[in-house]
Amino acid sequence: MTWIDISQTLTDDTAHWPEDTPFSFELPVTKAETGSVNIGKITTSTHTGTHIDAPFHFDEAGGTVETLDINRYIGDATIISVYDTEVITKPLLSRFEIKGTILLIKTQEAYDTETFPETVPVLDGDAVEYLASAGIKLFGIDVPSVDALDSKDLTIHHKLHQNDIMIIENVVLAGTPDGFYDFIALPLKIKGGDGSPVRAAVKAKGE
Repeated sequence: MTWIDISQTLTDDTAHWPEDTPFSFELPVTKAETGSVNIGKITTSTHTGTHIDAPFHFDEAGGTVETLDINRYIGDATIISVYDTEVITKPLLSRFEIKGTILLIKTQEAYDTETFPETVPVLDGDAVEYLASAGIKLFGIDVPSVDALDSKDLTIHHKLHQNDIMIIENVVLAGTPDGFYDFIALPLKIKGGDGSPVRAAVKAKGE
């Protein structure tokens, strides 16, 4: 059984939304000082690195992280590659065999996790409806948002939510072949949380 880590490594240089709190780790308590332990401290936006969006992130009436069903973040996943496109459409998705309740889309062959992108590819509305009809319950992508980075109405976030599809962003899929996998990415149980970092991993089916 070989699990593949598809999470960003969080460092002080990890790219973050320009208006968000950057990730930082410090060691305010050291073993040298205490004689027994090191105790670290992290500061971060809940949307830095590989993370899930709770519906409350974009909907005041939406569920917060601690209310989410963790079973939505464990299951059978399909990874597909969609390169060199600004809009991911239903006809494009229909070319792929999609199995399970989780779809992860790879849009990059390599990653610079220290630079925030200028643009990202996005689903259109018909593509969201297509994924819902295919039984997808969790949609993941290897960029910081499922919407255009300058979007204020977050149309695709809302469209996914309306179709009962949860969201995971900034998964790291370079080097992971397209195919069918077991998947897990559990959010922290943050009361009132709008999102959460996750440690996401996949394992090829049949291993």
